[in-house]
Amino acid sequence: MKIKHLYIFLLVTAILSGCGVAAQTGRQDGDFAAAAEYSSRSKGLAMIVWKNGRIIFEEYQNGHKPDDPWMLASGTKSFSGVLLAAAIEDGIISGFDEKVADTITEWKGDPMLSRITLRQLLSLTGGLEPGNIGRPPSYSEAIRAKAVYPPGEKFQYGPVPFQVFGEVMRRKLRPRGEGVYDYLRRRILDPIGLKPSRWQMQEGQPNLPSGAYMTAREWLKFGEFMIAGGRAGGRQIVKKELLDALLKGSAANTNYGITFWLNRGKSDPAGLAQAERPRLAELISPENAVRKISLYGLGDDLPKDLFCAAGAGNQRLYIIPSQNVIIVRMGRMAEFDDAEFLRLLFLSKSVKG
Repeated sequence: MKIKHLYIFLLVTAILSGCGVAAQTGRQDGDFAAAAEYSSRSKGLAMIVWKNGRIIFEEYQNGHKPDDPWMLASGTKSFSGVLLAAAIEDGIISGFDEKVADTITEWKGDPMLSRITLRQLLSLTGGLEPGNIGRPPSYSEAIRAKAVYPPGEKFQYGPVPFQVFGEVMRRKLRPRGEGVYDYLRRRILDPIGLKPSRWQMQEGQPNLPSGAYMTAREWLKFGEFMIAGGRAGGRQIVKKELLDALLKGSAANTNYGITFWLNRGKSDPAGLAQAERPRLAELISPENAVRKISLYGLGDDLPKDLFCAAGAGNQRLYIIPSQNVIIVRMGRMAEFDDAEFLRLLFLSKSVKG
């Protein structure tokens, strides 16, 4: 019996030890300790570092577990850019500069709404009333938004443009007998092997600005797809040149492409709507984190090809093609500085090497 009990004890110890390594890969040598500690202090829940095809660090913090799903919040928005690229490749949409009013025909009579392109819509420069962050309207409500600036002139961050895009896709897909989420799943999520834990719906349609919930490892799959230029499972899912178009900033905001945040450096604030130009003292508050990126990028000393999906509560999916690095960070609402977190992370020899 003693031998049997010893065997069971050793087996359980080995299993538990293995779980600990899975949850804290890389922490033991201190290589990522500073960045992980900063994330944890800022109410972090999950942190994964992926490089050259493998996870080199993974840690779950403040009671969060690997299988716990978490909201992406506005990190969800970047799926819309890829959805647009796929629809262009499939011939459902003619191109980035197709007019929204070609589909939302109610807009044709309005002098400003009739000019908005899909590129402008999803680069948040269409001039629409942006809506309240965290309170996305339904598709039917979103298309009733007014234009407050001429298209292309101002950057305004909010959920309305994404729900308008959802209605564009709904109308485009209706003759094919396919729903928006069905198309997103068939065309992008399933080929990537990405399984969201859930996706919030409104009036039976997916909430495109903020509806996705998933684990950190599932969100990582989206990053792997993007860093591979649209490849997954050994095949090209979406053309690379279409995805590359998502990573070009606009004249109104050089640090925001089509649904992705960029690191192009200090922006000319003239192109940002007044609501997106906070006083410097306000930039440290959590709700203004994305405003800070708009004005200053993610960090002057960081690679210029760095781009990310970002959401409230400091949900981040950072992608750095030149380093072949992806970082997933999930957390609760707290003070958090992207540049400081990334600076600490780039002190790691494992990331820079």
